[in-house]
Amino acid sequence: MVEKRKVQELMGAPGSPYTRKMLGVMRFRHIPYRLERNARIFGSSEGKHRKERVQPKVSLLPTFYYQDEKGEEVAATDSSPIIRRFESEYEGRSVIPSDPALAFIDMLLEDYGDEWLTKAMFHYRWHYDADIKKGGDILPRWGGISTPEDQVQPMSEFVRERQISRLSYVGSNDVTKPTIEDSFKRFIHLLDKHLTEHPFLMGERPGSSDFAVYGQLTCLALFDPTPQAFILSQCPRVYAWVEVVEELSGYLVSDDDWLDIDNPPETLKNILAEVGRIYAPYLIGNAKAVIEKVEKLEMELDGRPWQQNPFVYQAKCLQWLREAYVALGDGDRKRVDSVLEGTGVLQLFVK
Repeated sequence: MVEKRKVQELMGAPGSPYTRKMLGVMRFRHIPYRLERNARIFGSSEGKHRKERVQPKVSLLPTFYYQDEKGEEVAATDSSPIIRRFESEYEGRSVIPSDPALAFIDMLLEDYGDEWLTKAMFHYRWHYDADIKKGGDILPRWGGISTPEDQVQPMSEFVRERQISRLSYVGSNDVTKPTIEDSFKRFIHLLDKHLTEHPFLMGERPGSSDFAVYGQLTCLALFDPTPQAFILSQCPRVYAWVEVVEELSGYLVSDDDWLDIDNPPETLKNILAEVGRIYAPYLIGNAKAVIEKVEKLEMELDGRPWQQNPFVYQAKCLQWLREAYVALGDGDRKRVDSVLEGTGVLQLFVK
C-alpha cells in the first residue's frame, strides 16, 4: 500500500521569493501542497470560499499552517526552520546534506541567499523606475486577475508607496546602492562560473541553499527588468538555471550526488569568499547595532560607507549560525574551518 503523504497547506504569492523558494523545495521533495493566494493583502473573490485562518505573529509570506498537539491551527512563516521540519515529516529527496560539515556550509549559503541576496532583490525592484512600474502593475493583479481597473490603480499606488517606504529597513539607499549592486554582480558571475562545473551549489543535487538563491533570482532574473537585463547579457546560464530549478520533481538523485566538502571546488570557495567579504562583516556590524540599540547602523562595508536601520531578525540569524557552528562535532568543525579558511567567513565565529 502506498503511503499517503500529508498535504501541506500554505498562503503565498507569486511575487514572494520565499514563496517561490518553498514551492521549489516541495516540488523537488514530492511534498503535496495546497497553495492559497494572498487574498488577505490584495483582495480576491476567492475569499468567500475559504475558512478563516489563524494569523502568524508576524505577517509574512509564505505562511504555513499546521495542527498543534491539541488539534488547533498554528501559522509559521520562517522558511529555513520549515524546511528542517519537513525533514522529519517527509522521507526521501532531502535538501539537507547528510554530511554535517557540508550541511553547515549549505545552511550558511542559505542564510546568505535569504538575508543578503534579498537586499539586491528589494533594491532593484523598488529603486529603478522601470522595475517600480512593473512591480506596481503586476503584484496587485497577481492577487486578483479579474479585479476591475478602477480598483487596481489605487492598489498599485499603495503597493509602490508601501514597498518603497520599506527600503530603509532592507538597507537600500543612495549611500548603499553601489555596494549592493556590485555585490550582486560579483555573485552572479561567481554563480555562473560554479554552474559550469556543477548543476547546483551543493553538487549534483540541490540543497536548501540552492532553493534560497533560486527564490531571490526568480525576481532578479525572471521578473525585474534592470537585474534581468544584466543577467541575460552577462550570465545567461544563471537565467537558465533559475528556470530549471523551478521544477525539479522529476530530477533523480542519490546520496552520492552531494559535493565532497573535503575537496571543495574552487568555484564554491570563491562564492564563500564573497560571503566573507560582504555578508559576514555586515552581520557582525548589524548585531552590534542591535545590541547597543542604536537608531541607525553606520559602518564601513567593502570599503564604502553603509547605513540602514538595524535589523533584529538578522542579528538572530548570526546567533543561529554561531549555535550551529558550536554544535558541530570537533572533527566536523575542523573540516568546516578548512573550507572557510581564507574566505573571511570565520570572523563570524570569533568571540
